[in-house]
Amino acid sequence: MWLKWLPWRYIVRHVARAQGFIDPILLLSRLRGFAQPSEVGAPLELLRAGVVFHARGLINTGAIQHNLDWVWPYWIERQFDPKDDAFIPRAFSITHVNLSHRNWTAVGLPDCDSLPIVDPRGLVTPFWDGWSLDAWIITDDGRELIPSQAASSLQSLDISNAISVVTETRTQTLSLISRTDVTLENSVPVCRQQLTATADCRAWLVVTVRPYNPEGVSFIRDVMLDANKQAWKINDRHCVQFSAAADRHQFSYYRHGDVRVGLLKTCEEDRVTCNVGMATAAALFELRPNEPRRITVSIPLADEVVKKPVATAHHLHPTWTAALEGHTRLSIPDEQFQFLYDAALRTLILHSPEDVYAGPYTYKRFWFRDAAFILHAMLCAGLTDRVERALDRFDGRQTRNGYFLSQDGEWDSNGEALWIMHRYCELSGRQLKPALLKSVRNGAHWIIRKRLSDKLEFAHAGLLPAGFSAEHLGPNDYYYWDDFWSIAGLQCAAGFMEKFGEQSSAAEFRTGADDLAVAIERSLQATEQRRDRAGIPASPYRRMDGGAIGSLAAGYPLQLWAPNDRRLLDTANFLIDECFVDGGFFQDMIHSGINLYLTLHVAQVLLRAGDPRALDLMNTVAGLASPTGQWPEAIHPRTLGGCMGDGQHVWAAAEWVMMMRNCFVREEADTLILVSGIPTRWLATGKPVSFGPAPTSFGNISITLRSNTQSIEIGWEAAWRGAEPLLEIRLPGFTNLSVPPGQCSVILSKAYAL
Repeated sequence: MWLKWLPWRYIVRHVARAQGFIDPILLLSRLRGFAQPSEVGAPLELLRAGVVFHARGLINTGAIQHNLDWVWPYWIERQFDPKDDAFIPRAFSITHVNLSHRNWTAVGLPDCDSLPIVDPRGLVTPFWDGWSLDAWIITDDGRELIPSQAASSLQSLDISNAISVVTETRTQTLSLISRTDVTLENSVPVCRQQLTATADCRAWLVVTVRPYNPEGVSFIRDVMLDANKQAWKINDRHCVQFSAAADRHQFSYYRHGDVRVGLLKTCEEDRVTCNVGMATAAALFELRPNEPRRITVSIPLADEVVKKPVATAHHLHPTWTAALEGHTRLSIPDEQFQFLYDAALRTLILHSPEDVYAGPYTYKRFWFRDAAFILHAMLCAGLTDRVERALDRFDGRQTRNGYFLSQDGEWDSNGEALWIMHRYCELSGRQLKPALLKSVRNGAHWIIRKRLSDKLEFAHAGLLPAGFSAEHLGPNDYYYWDDFWSIAGLQCAAGFMEKFGEQSSAAEFRTGADDLAVAIERSLQATEQRRDRAGIPASPYRRMDGGAIGSLAAGYPLQLWAPNDRRLLDTANFLIDECFVDGGFFQDMIHSGINLYLTLHVAQVLLRAGDPRALDLMNTVAGLASPTGQWPEAIHPRTLGGCMGDGQHVWAAAEWVMMMRNCFVREEADTLILVSGIPTRWLATGKPVSFGPAPTSFGNISITLRSNTQSIEIGWEAAWRGAEPLLEIRLPGFTNLSVPPGQCSVILSKAYAL
């Protein structure tokens, strides 16, 4: 106890000044001055992740820039090339991190926690945050085909059976094709890379282990060749197996340089140990002139030390066919949109083994915010059981005082948790499990207690406290985003209480939601004179800027405000006019790139309002997808590579699923809106367009459109859980049409199109 009485601030200041350092206490005080006072400066989890991220960046600084004769991953080859748009000067950068090509694609199996990633040139990182495998071709006459250094390469995603990333790199005389996937062998998931190499002369297919990954250096201390020359043991832990014995092997450690140096020399060693942790090794397979050779490299995704699979999930769906059973199918003549939808569904499944992840690498952890959006898309795509399994884990993340905690200081999480549980019940027709009722009640009470006093003489009176919230909105502030989510959470909690007969709790929560809504209106009125337009800033104390994207939550996904609310639409118009780059939302704060899932939030607001610009935004997002159908969290406007977050962002995939779903069917109060986002080009081909069975809050519906030269027929089949809802047809280019009860199709004459 006596420790707390020590004058820590004085001691820290004295030591820092004595050593010639800046006063850290004063520095932190100045830094906090840019944010509103908050009980949590920044979530410890993010600080920890940031320290780890930049610790690697510091190692990169020591390892890369004076070893540029090594073969490095694609992002380094580009980012360190002064002639490339991705080039970043390094003079005052303490850490060197991937800021221009944060792109990768995960492969794996349903319900398997192991998610190997493949970079844009086929570099495979089998284990989270681990080393990688690369493949090259070297000819006897000195020519090389090294994908990360090649001028071009083709990559695609094959989802016909499993998830396979195919990378093709060619010159006029050399060809290297890699196919990477994950398969089950003896109940153990195995990362498998099939390599096919061809050369016009005697050459060598080189399979090499690399002490890095798409984030930077990842240490390799030891590589040992087995007696049959058909496997490596790496760091005395993981095994790399070859389908055939290598014809040659080479090893190198840091002081001798990359294994690429002297690659074709005779080597009699069978092991390398590097104290620096930069060991490299290569297995060489002879290529005869113009004869393709295939080598399969297999890496069991198991820990040799503990003798059990790394993947510890239940394997409820060991095959993709089973995992996709009953999902909502999209059938459209637009090959790109179709592929992106199918790829996005698999991304959602792959990243929900039990918990829900926002990405396979940088974001392979849980946030309530990301989970709410991801699980909602999964619900709307018919993956109900998978969602239920994830929701069952929510109460284990709730603190005793009712806070749904993924990161401290983010006050939106309770609203998100309550909202997605309510949407689960609405869309599935299932009831909330009685065991979760206590979590709902405690979560709603937490929101009510967390609100500030309505009697404060400030514009934030009655709102949620200042917090970190959605970190891309800016420094700690009284974010309307938190308040909108809290209103929705309280409304959902009230609905649950009513169904369980707890009328007093229901009334309390509805009153709490109404009071918070009044506080928002009061706050907006108090700041109206400082705003020169109707749009809603991120907080009462912010001017209109990119952070206003958070205020769109009142329209999408929460629908707290009407589709034509002028404040909502003016916010969207401001963002489009002032914060868009090349047709997509550019978030200056933190992301500093084109953000695709937030672009789709704007598109959803426009779709609700019947604004045709929604289709333009959809086209932009589709055009910025990677060749494997993925989106990083944010995109560099020059390189079009990832510049923020995970290289495969699951929230972005979720938003694409939701965009396709809402184009066909969406709820608006007690009405179902049909086909309001169907592009004209889908109907011009004359091929049927269909979507379903699609869960809605009224039941499941399947929709089909058929077009000919004279008319468009829109038909649907539904399994309503109660009374048939009101239906409206809002096909773009035609007058809105209310459907009489009992009718299951309409025919629109093209002669009467608007």
